[in-house]
Amino acid sequence: MQLEDALTTTRAVRRRLDLDRPVDIEIVRRCLETALQAPSGGDRQAWRFVVVTEPDLRADVGRIYRRCFEERTRGATGRTVDNAQHLARVMGRVPVQVIPCVEVPGGVLPQGNQASLWAGLLPAVWSYLLAARGHGLGTCWTTAHLAAEDEVAALLGIPSGVRQAALIPTAHVLGAGFSPARRRPLDDVLHLNGWSGGKTG
Repeated sequence: MQLEDALTTTRAVRRRLDLDRPVDIEIVRRCLETALQAPSGGDRQAWRFVVVTEPDLRADVGRIYRRCFEERTRGATGRTVDNAQHLARVMGRVPVQVIPCVEVPGGVLPQGNQASLWAGLLPAVWSYLLAARGHGLGTCWTTAHLAAEDEVAALLGIPSGVRQAALIPTAHVLGAGFSPARRRPLDDVLHLNGWSGGKTG
């Protein structure tokens, strides 16, 4: 797959995850090896990846995720919500769950802007998503379970000095490939040389 194809067709896959086809853990390892080549501020490499494949653990994580999702979206409607509700219902059956984490001194997130902290992890996670796409796997960045982060940490033995960033279901994909999504035109979001008066459109 060409780089630009991967960049423009890596979608948030919610309904088309194949729940019955196993995912070779070696493919997941290769995707994570790719992820570890991402930039790391100060070369801290404070990232950690918890990979859950054991069926009972996946089911337990899925129950926590579904409960948190339903609490957060009660009363919400729309196509995206419907797709996300489907994923919440099946999260416990997804063949692989990947939880990217970051080591935080004392486990306490800093006050104010946390961009520097998460910038040490997010490029690696995006690299994982792209690598998975290259291997024909579908993924989706989800965060609903973070409302019960401590509960998931206790279930999986994640130390108190490690904070979770997401829960990424990983599976083979049902159906045909993906195409670029509809997005706002670049000139609607581009501010050249400043915010006010910098629009190019």
